Amino acid sequence: FREQPIFSTRAHVFQIDPNTKKNWVPTSKHAVTVSYFYDSTRNVYRIISLDGSKAIINSTITPNMTFTKTSQKFGQWADSRANTVYGLGFSSEHHLSKFAEKFQEFKEAARLAKEKSQEKMELTSTPSQESAGGDIQSPLTPESINGTDDERVTPEVTQNSEPRAEPTQNALPFTHSSTISKHWEAELATLKGNNAKLTAALLESTANVKQWKQQLAAYQEEAERLHKRVTELECVSSQANAVHTHKTELNQTIQELESTLKKKEEEIEGLKQEIDNARELQAQRDSLTQKLQEVEIRNKDLEGQLSDLEQRLEKSQNEQEAFRNNLKTLLEILDGKIFELTELRDNLAKLIECS
Repeated sequence: FREQPIFSTRAHVFQIDPNTKKNWVPTSKHAVTVSYFYDSTRNVYRIISLDGSKAIINSTITPNMTFTKTSQKFGQWADSRANTVYGLGFSSEHHLSKFAEKFQEFKEAARLAKEKSQEKMELTSTPSQESAGGDIQSPLTPESINGTDDERVTPEVTQNSEPRAEPTQNALPFTHSSTISKHWEAELATLKGNNAKLTAALLESTANVKQWKQQLAAYQEEAERLHKRVTELECVSSQANAVHTHKTELNQTIQELESTLKKKEEEIEGLKQEIDNARELQAQRDSLTQKLQEVEIRNKDLEGQLSDLEQRLEKSQNEQEAFRNNLKTLLEILDGKIFELTELRDNLAKLIECS
């Protein structure tokens, strides 16, 4: 949630009579929780109070508002947007003073926020930027209370409502680890594909090397045979010219064979280099596989921690809910007793006056 309670107290809530504009009309049968809420996105402060599922106060603090103490335990302020005047009756002067201090503090903060907003609007050149903030609605405002889009409150808001940030924070490591795991799995799949291609190329190259070695051995044997033949031909003087011509042809053939042999040797060196690269890729694949296994183990540990935290959180929430219910029942009983004592005091005062 972007709107959070920043101060809460309990008081009896009243509104001015819309007909007479003089008498106070109680909007709650007993003391209820009155809270200041702060919307960090819109930089807005609001006073909200719920009586069961009904919002009896939903007032946005503006720089023009003034909280007035009319007695030691009673204060009031006017809300022009709601077209009403709210009154609060506190159990002690201390609670009234504390509420008034917070009202003045948040009123000043609202004034500063309004001045900053006006400065930004003056510096903004495009209409879309000027109207961007007006379309944002608070997550606590599904139903309009005062008749305006920016003055809404949800009936489910309670005194101690807080965002459930703990499961999200604890779930982050698991989500991050899952992302890392998927990344390594993709890398591993790519390496497996490359490794398969290199293995096929390596097998083909090995077969070619064997074939080229056989051809080279045949060429060497042919060269030796030709050299022997040249020697034999040189020994025959009667065939000197034919031997010379044949020798030239043989020399050319030998040069061609040597050139072919050199090219084959270069190709063999290239294949050896590819084999070395394939071995390096194999080592990288083994390393990535080990890292993936470590990540999977880490994920299992995080899943166990997350499950334990969720169980503890559920248990804590159940205990808090039971405590809140007991406290609410106690407060209702106390409020009833206080109301009875107040009536008794008034009756005694009337009896004294009559006597």
